[in-house]
Amino acid sequence: MRQVSVWASAAILAVAVAAPAAAQDSKSAAGATELAQVLGSKKLDAIAARDPSAPDLFVAALHFPGQLMIISAKYAAPPLLTEKLAQRQYRDVYIELNAASIAESRVFVTDINADGLRPRREGRDGPVDIRDAGGKSMRFDGNWREDKMSEADYMKAYAEADAHYSQMVALLLAEAKK
Repeated sequence: MRQVSVWASAAILAVAVAAPAAAQDSKSAAGATELAQVLGSKKLDAIAARDPSAPDLFVAALHFPGQLMIISAKYAAPPLLTEKLAQRQYRDVYIELNAASIAESRVFVTDINADGLRPRREGRDGPVDIRDAGGKSMRFDGNWREDKMSEADYMKAYAEADAHYSQMVALLLAEAKK
């Protein structure tokens, strides 16, 4: 009976230790992976969409095997991008958002491996996802000390970035599936 109690305690401890790791799972992982697969199957290297949350906000992505580069930004001349979207000129929308969008609204994500944002690199030399927003760049390599942050602040910044990235991916995935 005592051994059963020890095993039960060990199982509870294992679940408690695993819970924080599960809380750090990427919200964007499934969507980003699916977006890369859909773009690959349709032989598309770019996709773009209007963000329904604001009439002048757009999101666009370039896809290379194993990588997604996604930008979200407001654009001063929305009818121009709306016309490009209607003509499925997705790469042109991506280029416009990079070159002529409203800088303070621009969010750019480099998703290495096209598998969603990850809070830490895998292994010592693994790739690092990057998010640039409002002129500030954040590397999700797990090294919060280098960014002069606490681990809690780093994980909060990661969670916010991942949630926003997940929304951007969802918009693009909906467009890609049309």
